[in-house]
Amino acid sequence: MSHNGIDIDQYILLIIYPSIAFFAIGFITRKIDLRKTITYTLQAVICFCFSIGYYIFIPYGGAQGLSLILGLFGILLIILARKERISPVTTAEEGSEKGMRKE
Repeated sequence: MSHNGIDIDQYILLIIYPSIAFFAIGFITRKIDLRKTITYTLQAVICFCFSIGYYIFIPYGGAQGLSLILGLFGILLIILARKERISPVTTAEEGSEKGMRKE
C-alpha cells in the first residue's frame, strides 16, 4: 500500500487544528459582540490560511483533499458574510427563525 506522507493520527490532528481556530474565533467574536459579517470574514481567512498552508507544506499531497474542503468552506463563509452585509438578521428575526414564538 502506498504512503501519502502522513499517518492517520497526523491527519486527524490536521482536521482538529482548523476546527479549534474556527470555533475559537466564533467564541471570541461572540463574547466581544462583533457583527456576524466580521466573524464570517475572520473565519474565512482562517480557512484560507489553513488551506494554503496544508497545500504547500504537507508532503506528497497528503492533505490536498482537506485543503480543497477548507478552501470551499472559506468561499462559503465569504458568501455568508456578503449575504449578512446586504440583509442583516435582527435578533427578533433570529428568534423566529429558530422556531421560537413571540408572545
